[in-house]
Amino acid sequence: MYQVKKISTAIATIGLSTAFLMSHSVAATPDNMNTNQATSTITNNNMSPVTNGVSQQPTGDSKTVNSLNKLLPTIKYTTDNLPAMAEKVNTATWKTGEKINRTTGAKLQALLNWHYNGVGPVDGYWGKNTRKAMQAFQKANGLSVTEDLNNETWQALTKNEKLMSQPVLVSYQLSEADVNVKTITIPAEAEEKAELEGMYYESLMEALAEKFHVSEEYLKTLNPNAKFTAGETITVYNPGNPNTKSVSRVVADKNTETLYAYDDNNELIASYPTTVGSTATPSPTGTHTVKVKVHEPNYTYTADDGTKSIIPPGPNNPVGLVWIGLSKPTYGIHGSPDPSRISRQASAGCVRLTNWDALALLGVINNDATVEFK
Repeated sequence: MYQVKKISTAIATIGLSTAFLMSHSVAATPDNMNTNQATSTITNNNMSPVTNGVSQQPTGDSKTVNSLNKLLPTIKYTTDNLPAMAEKVNTATWKTGEKINRTTGAKLQALLNWHYNGVGPVDGYWGKNTRKAMQAFQKANGLSVTEDLNNETWQALTKNEKLMSQPVLVSYQLSEADVNVKTITIPAEAEEKAELEGMYYESLMEALAEKFHVSEEYLKTLNPNAKFTAGETITVYNPGNPNTKSVSRVVADKNTETLYAYDDNNELIASYPTTVGSTATPSPTGTHTVKVKVHEPNYTYTADDGTKSIIPPGPNNPVGLVWIGLSKPTYGIHGSPDPSRISRQASAGCVRLTNWDALALLGVINNDATVEFK
């Protein structure tokens, strides 16, 4: 659970209890981003495909677009010299009755992501989070909600020619910054964590997998002979562009373990796989509002004797890269140090997202957005 206390207009202190850190708190320091939101001119009826080999760089001059471009890393890619496996994914299609293999699975996951229905780390497999994303897409498009992919849903996913022209897998040249990313070995004890400079990634593979929204295993499968050195070209998943429309309401559904995002017209515009509470530490009920938004929060650990230690920001911080605090004391929406476990583990009552989904939501959610627990 979380305890939120405003210290000033720029600093918030957030208290947390998790499965591995009990009765702790977070000291979160916002960055310089402007969190005032304005409705984007881009709507979900006109998807924003990547252009000119640049992914995660939405276009436009709205405040949401500007915020997203500050928060998300721009990915420049080509489609040159792709291996046969990648070309097969890019041209994959699906027919009624066919089993979803890893080739069509990757294409399906990409299409769902590009329609703003997050699947978690892309791995090519048909699983729980992909099914939930499909069902959110069906719900948003007035389709029958099913347990399995059907022709009606596939046709709806593939009717946008601009999205269909996007490559799922692309070639990316690793930069010095990519391979020289800071890494650390994270100690088990919270007191020792507090002595670290930052809660960085534990390996280069973890950093690259999170940058490209894939599982580490899938990244290795796509690049079986790669050494992951500067200047090397590897095959990666193309994240596309996130939703740029302002979010005025979100619903955290405990049954589907999904966070649904709505615009000012109450239209469902995005969904994210999430972990919402547990039996031991349930989420609150009712409707609340967003009160604080923080990029790269600190985390304050409070020991049994009352001693406090501040764990620094970073992707492996217990609340990940984002804290969105609610009017309900002790609760919020936040990122996660372990994206592969989203909706597969318990939380301490808050709404837990992958870091990339949390960043995408942070860029578009209104300051006074409504948060409903269902």
